Amino acid sequence: MTAARWRIRLGSEAEKDFARILKYTKDTFGPRQVEVYRATLLEALAALDAGPDVLGSVAREEIFPNLRTLHVSCRGRRGRHFIMYRAVQGHVIGVVRILHDAMDLARHVPPLD
Repeated sequence: MTAARWRIRLGSEAEKDFARILKYTKDTFGPRQVEVYRATLLEALAALDAGPDVLGSVAREEIFPNLRTLHVSCRGRRGRHFIMYRAVQGHVIGVVRILHDAMDLARHVPPLD
């Protein structure tokens, strides 16, 4: 029997982060690189369909209960961002932020309901 897949839902801040990352990448590295990094981010987000405890994820209880991070560079991908997420009701992964790995993660997490 195959395990049920999780749905991934980006919160409003995560959506803004995604757009800002792509704009910065395009402005700094050009149109080809923005497509490469977009695919990297989408691949990392898609990995979450296996559930919150996906290989390479880290519990971030020191920031908020049930919060986890997944660095986009796991599984051979290259990148400098963390996907911050938590499991919510109904087999849903709620992505709260996508932040650069040099940032103070705790400082940039919106209040979790």
